[in-house]
Amino acid sequence: MRDVLPAERFQARLVAPSILSADFARLGEEVDRVLDAGVSLIHVDVMDGHFVPNITVGPVVLRWLAPRIHARGAAVDVHLMIQEPDRYLEAFAEAGADALSVHAEVCPHLYRTLAAIKELGCAAGVALDPATDPTTVAEALKYVDYLLVMTVEPGFGGQEFIPETLDKVSRLRGMLPSRAALEVDGGVGRETIRALRDRGANWFVAGSAIFGSDDPTGEARILQELADS
Repeated sequence: MRDVLPAERFQARLVAPSILSADFARLGEEVDRVLDAGVSLIHVDVMDGHFVPNITVGPVVLRWLAPRIHARGAAVDVHLMIQEPDRYLEAFAEAGADALSVHAEVCPHLYRTLAAIKELGCAAGVALDPATDPTTVAEALKYVDYLLVMTVEPGFGGQEFIPETLDKVSRLRGMLPSRAALEVDGGVGRETIRALRDRGANWFVAGSAIFGSDDPTGEARILQELADS
């Protein structure tokens, strides 16, 4: 793994602003605003219009954005919500991803995909939809660096948190090696972050809660304080 994502960050409580909810007309400035809050992980949602109905960014955008993030000592967490992730792993790694997560629902050879991610020098993560049974990835969890639990249906920002996923987060924390991070994505904000933390999550993806606020820098700081308190 690259130096910007050392092992101790997998144990830390980190708020990861998602650029999905940022103003893309001034994306660099938006990222700078949350980096000013001291965040050390920026979340990039990649959607292909097939696995999910939305289309977002690709390696070209990441290639421009990653150096800006790395220059501030932060890492790039790329969430591949795409139908054939294996075809694009190398492209995203070369573009500057430090962590790559793939959805178990579209990876028929999950072990091989995780190994390929690690061979590219990135942290390897598995993502699960809200309705996916945790037992489907039980054997693969020993190989992951982090597990991403969707707490809304993937594909769009600004959705309401699904309360039933809290029990799933607790269950997966018990299945996950202690060295690995447990990331949650969807509806994370002031009202939900503590409940997720108390159930074992330690990476918190927040999009509209941060970039939809009047003060993204201040909101990122508040969420980090709630995660730590």
